[in-house]
Amino acid sequence: MAAISVPLLAVRPPLNNLPFPSIFNLNRPFSSTSLSSNNSRHLQLLVSSSTTSDQAVTETASGSSSTINVRNGDGLDTTLFVIRAKNRIGLLQIITRVFKVLGLTIEKAIVEFEGEFFLKKFFVSDSNGKKIEKVEHLERIQKALLEAIDGDDGGGGEGVSQAVSGRGVIVRKGGLMMEFGDRKAKAEKMFGLMDGFLKNDSISLQKDILDHVEFTVARSRFNFDDFEAYQALAHSVRDRLIERWHDTHLHFKKKDPKRIYFLSLEFLMGRSLTNSVINLGIQDQYADALTQLGFDFEVLAEQEGDAALGNGGLARLAACQMDSLATLDYPAWGYGLRYQYGLFRQIIVDGFQHEQPDFWLNFGNPWEIERVHVSYPVKFYGTVEEEVLNGKKCKIWIPGESVEAVAYDNPIPGYGTRNAINLRLWAAKPSDQYDMESYTTGDYINAIVNRQKAETISNVLYPDDRSYQGKELRLKQQYFFVSASLQDIIRRFKDLHSNFDEFPDKVALQINDTHPSISIAEVMRVLVDEENLDWSKAWGIACSIFSVTIHAVQPEGLEKIPVDLLGSVLPRHLEIIYEINHRLMEELKKSFGQDYDRLSRMSIVEEGAVKSIRMANLSLACCHTVNGVSRVHLETLKSRVFKDFYELWPQKFQCKTNGVTQRRWIVVSNPNLCSIISKWLGTEAWIRNIDLIAGLREYAKDPDLHTEWKNMKRVNKMRLAEYIETLTSVKVSEHIHFISFFARQPACLLLPDQAIYPILQVSLDAMFDVQIKRIHAYKRQLLNILGIIHRYDCIKNMDESDKQRVVPRVCIIGGKAAPGYEVAKKIIKLCHAVADKVNNDPDVGDLLKVVFIPDYNVSVAELVIPGSDLSQHLSTAGHEASGTGCMKFLMNGCLLLATADGSAVEIAEEIGAANMFLFGAKVDEVPALREKGTTLKGSLQFARVVRMVRDGYFGFKDYFKSLCDTVEDGGDFYLLGYDFASYLEAQVIFSNQYVIANTPVKIVHFETDRIC
Repeated sequence: MAAISVPLLAVRPPLNNLPFPSIFNLNRPFSSTSLSSNNSRHLQLLVSSSTTSDQAVTETASGSSSTINVRNGDGLDTTLFVIRAKNRIGLLQIITRVFKVLGLTIEKAIVEFEGEFFLKKFFVSDSNGKKIEKVEHLERIQKALLEAIDGDDGGGGEGVSQAVSGRGVIVRKGGLMMEFGDRKAKAEKMFGLMDGFLKNDSISLQKDILDHVEFTVARSRFNFDDFEAYQALAHSVRDRLIERWHDTHLHFKKKDPKRIYFLSLEFLMGRSLTNSVINLGIQDQYADALTQLGFDFEVLAEQEGDAALGNGGLARLAACQMDSLATLDYPAWGYGLRYQYGLFRQIIVDGFQHEQPDFWLNFGNPWEIERVHVSYPVKFYGTVEEEVLNGKKCKIWIPGESVEAVAYDNPIPGYGTRNAINLRLWAAKPSDQYDMESYTTGDYINAIVNRQKAETISNVLYPDDRSYQGKELRLKQQYFFVSASLQDIIRRFKDLHSNFDEFPDKVALQINDTHPSISIAEVMRVLVDEENLDWSKAWGIACSIFSVTIHAVQPEGLEKIPVDLLGSVLPRHLEIIYEINHRLMEELKKSFGQDYDRLSRMSIVEEGAVKSIRMANLSLACCHTVNGVSRVHLETLKSRVFKDFYELWPQKFQCKTNGVTQRRWIVVSNPNLCSIISKWLGTEAWIRNIDLIAGLREYAKDPDLHTEWKNMKRVNKMRLAEYIETLTSVKVSEHIHFISFFARQPACLLLPDQAIYPILQVSLDAMFDVQIKRIHAYKRQLLNILGIIHRYDCIKNMDESDKQRVVPRVCIIGGKAAPGYEVAKKIIKLCHAVADKVNNDPDVGDLLKVVFIPDYNVSVAELVIPGSDLSQHLSTAGHEASGTGCMKFLMNGCLLLATADGSAVEIAEEIGAANMFLFGAKVDEVPALREKGTTLKGSLQFARVVRMVRDGYFGFKDYFKSLCDTVEDGGDFYLLGYDFASYLEAQVIFSNQYVIANTPVKIVHFETDRIC
């Protein structure tokens, strides 16, 4: 029997005086789950008589040959642990890591080989240099050792065995079981090389970055630019993400908990670099390493493009949800689509919006891992046939087209934990079968057409669905990502379970709005057609695993799919939906009898000129929980949108007010504010537990905090000013108190004949008044612009003494209009026309300036939000489901001017209505006001500013005529005229408060983070 003596360095003892912690779990990368022993293990304790100090404790795993024997003989100065276990990679490092974590010192170690087994002897002392005497301490050590050694290893034969250690290592037994001579030494060397985490000191980080420059980016390490440095940096960070990512999945595979699967067609992730290094806790180390290499971390971070795989609050909520699930140690997966082109890039030329494709993948995405071996066939079209199997009629779907869904994984790290969950996005590829058939027959053109047709499915976010082809593509996108995701989920379940009775105990499916609702029919198809469950049992399972979050506010905003379209693309699913609806109607008749009006409203199938499937009704019929995204929104769902369903199933409806994560919207976007909060609270624990931020109340009147707060706000306003300057290619004025910018398009967008307007100077003491969000009539950017016109008109007619009392204001508007939404595009043009007039009027000077920020996205928001003094949220009451934008502004110390809509109502209750500027009609007043029609008149101020636009004061008279028509002569559906006087009054109150207080925000506003 060969023996190797391994000298080991003594490890640093723990900070406390105990020989080791009382609670531990080496393999668990999370902080919130307590250690639990494997039920299959038994502990045998052998203790000699009281006259001797010799003890022996042996622990053996049932069904395993691993044993641990402990000796404390009189002749030993240390405790001897004798461990016999099967040879595999990293075993020695696993054991030494256990001892290190427990604060024990290994004085000596001997490794002996017995065929495929290792016999390891460790002479161990406690933190005081003595042997371990207490039996309960020995038991704990042994439990930890066996937990680590045994891991997922066990069972013979071929295949893949997973060993859990500080790093997750996957071993193919057949190739690495070395039994004789030099092969044993090679195996031991491999153990050492493959185990252990990557180091995070400056030298190690620099080496990793330079290695990626040379071997990943394929550039000379002596000649590379900022973008190439970013690529290398991102891959270096991703390496560290993957370590945690592997450990997380190995841990959850071993524990087999119930998993959460979040299905969303949109994820507005933004940039990943800064968020990742902050959550990994290594931002300072990377910044230092890059500085020594001659690079600036912030400059490299700006090289990253936005992953704009969504639009608006729904998509950003999905991104924040993933961050929170990772941070809170949930066993969660996200599923979505990997769009080749994200949300369009907005280009402004002469004040008009133009759209360009967002080629966000042109230079690759260093954060994703392509899983070419993880792919599933997704089928479309075809026919459904009926067959008799074992005396039972069965439906067989014979598809007419098949594409492959290929997985792209994106690790999502949690903050303050080793948990890193997975966002799996699917890309469409052509089926190899059809490609091979075309190539074999020489039909190369058909092969190319098939490839393009397949890849189109995941090409574009938000295809124009005004045509049949657009609607068909949208449906195929929905089913494509749902089918691939469910195949992946069911495959993972079957890896460990064989009985679908356990499915609801291991799987929870959360669908984000009704886009993934076709997953309900798909689950039924799989369970009934493929797994041969009877209908009632399959339906019971489906109803146990699904829950839905509804984001729509108006019934007309709910998704419907024409029956003809669904029957063509997914014929079997249409049959299943018909069956679900038939059984639903029969059940409803028991409660409501022959009330056909109610039955018609609740039916999944909508009869009419275009027979359609109501996807929201399908969701409500199946899901055990229906979430509203604010209290106002939930009341709207219960009282108007889904009134009939609420009366039948009130227990299903819950309020889950949308939220945002402080890690993205304070720590990443506003590091100065983050430092202030941590300093005054004396801890960074608030980054995980936002409730702790209420501790700032104690210092609300402290002048030092107010000074720091003002300085922070001024720095952020300077950052925003510099960004505006960057857009306009204008240098900052020599006077530090002023920013300068041109009132024209960015230089990169200028046409040769475009004029450059004079330089504008604005004091940083001016109020930065911001409205940034998707351009839509109900969000009422038009109300904001008309308010700006009113302010401009008032200033124009003031004498000089009155002008001295005006608070200088910079009005900043940003957002994208949907390509086919003409009203929204005209609002953007009006904003530019007003800016052109206002910014160049010498009578106004620097008292009022208007800026439109093009191509608004997450990264732009991270600059704009921290530098804002006032944020406007102007939606007509009852039309905003939640509105997470106000949360982001508020947590950055910005005041809100808002209607009583969405989450603003709850925020007002949280911080006190006196700390917000509310205006406008209430939700319950809106229907009655609309009924007045043409008799509802706006104020004289409103009529004057609309007349200025209609008469061509800002140019483009004919172009803006139809826009003016939407707010006059009974066409004012969103009540701009009615709310205008109240809006102006709120603006005046805010201006006065801004001057009197001279402080941007009261500390009490921080408490709104508790709604996140």
